Amino acid sequence: MKTLAILFALSTIAPLVHSQANGTNKPVVIGYVGGYRGLVNTAIIDVKKLTHINYAFVDVKDNRAWLTNEKTDTTNFRTLNLLKEQNPALKILISIGGWTWSKNFSNAVLTDTSRRAFAISSVDIIKKYQLDGVDIDWEYPGMVGDGNVFRPEDKQNYTLMFQAIREELTKLQQETGKYYLLTTATGGFPSYLDHTEMGKAQEYLDYVNLMTYDYSYGKAGHHTNLFPSKDYDKENSAHKAVTTYLAAGVPAHKLVVGLAFYGRGGVVETVDDRGFNQKINSTFRVGGYTYIKDSLINQKGFRAYWDKKAKAPYLFNAAEKKFATYDNERSIKYKCRYVKKHKLGGVMFWEYSSDPKTYLLNAVDKFL
Repeated sequence: MKTLAILFALSTIAPLVHSQANGTNKPVVIGYVGGYRGLVNTAIIDVKKLTHINYAFVDVKDNRAWLTNEKTDTTNFRTLNLLKEQNPALKILISIGGWTWSKNFSNAVLTDTSRRAFAISSVDIIKKYQLDGVDIDWEYPGMVGDGNVFRPEDKQNYTLMFQAIREELTKLQQETGKYYLLTTATGGFPSYLDHTEMGKAQEYLDYVNLMTYDYSYGKAGHHTNLFPSKDYDKENSAHKAVTTYLAAGVPAHKLVVGLAFYGRGGVVETVDDRGFNQKINSTFRVGGYTYIKDSLINQKGFRAYWDKKAKAPYLFNAAEKKFATYDNERSIKYKCRYVKKHKLGGVMFWEYSSDPKTYLLNAVDKFL
């Protein structure tokens, strides 16, 4: 913990006031909204409890940012902008990429020419639809992801991509007099940092949104834990991600901790240790937190448990050998306290429609 304390001390030398990015040192609350499904029901969005909405997703095609569903995207941009009538400080960004649409990033940013074309096309979208910035969700530079094109050069080109986009945003700022945001969603695991230059890339970024979820694969374990579990100190966690990103040179006030508004489930081989750390033979759909809270917790054979060390909940159905991992109000409370204690940028979550009753967003609003 002494090493972490030193890292936090060094990182907070930079001003905590987010100046043009936020205008205050209050933590941000960034919600991803899934426009890829079609029209967004903005009536359910509790906009006063958000500072940013990241619209997911814009595709990458022919070295350009590409609106695959332009008709519904256009409508969504208009209705999302109308939310500013309720919250004038709200910022709306396009998020480019995501798990499915990251296949062409490596080609799009391979050369100076292609990077410039990609940057211009990205900024053209926010200019046309009067939005507030660009979020990049490249999953992942230098790694295969969902069958992506990837190459060693991604490491440097990732940084150069942000430089090119920032230059185009600055040009737009000179036209309009308005500051535009540039953010990114990044892997919440150490190997992500082996394939990027986050210390350099962050110079062009307002926030780095850590995807501190989807940790559990192969064996049953927490997928969005704040700390490692007992006897598993080397497992991934939000705390580990923050520590490694600080060490890589990203300032604390730019780091945003990711929250999971959905669960992950696995059918385990044995019922030992309530399924924890047991081999997963198959997966099952858990659903979003509204469904988990209303229909699964201590229902349908599931019993709720709390991991005191990891600060994370889980469910286990011994009869069906089903293990489920998720965030709840209690784990959100600990994450929010962590963000405030270490003066991090704030929190973000995937994805709004997973918790339409806003159980978790209400917890964020209460504790952050």
